[in-house]
Amino acid sequence: MEHRRLNRAQRVVVVVALGFALYILGAWMTSLGSHLPYGSATYTSFSTSNFVGGFYPWIRFAIWMLLVAVWVSVSIPLLRDRSMNHKGRLSAQ
Repeated sequence: MEHRRLNRAQRVVVVVALGFALYILGAWMTSLGSHLPYGSATYTSFSTSNFVGGFYPWIRFAIWMLLVAVWVSVSIPLLRDRSMNHKGRLSAQ
């Protein structure tokens, strides 16, 4: 089977799709456990806090930073201009 390379437009689509997929994953991961309590519509909590569960804000921030780092580390090699790399290698020889 012949190895095919993606052209520039296809690589941009892959990067955008990866970003969208990581956004969906991040939204799901950061919302784990943070839902409104179930029960009657007339339920009144005796607690004065508005905490509805989920992760601490610094953990949500760390999750987003990790996902952004994954996206950047995959996107940079994908979008790097390969013709510049080949020209540099040929001139060095």
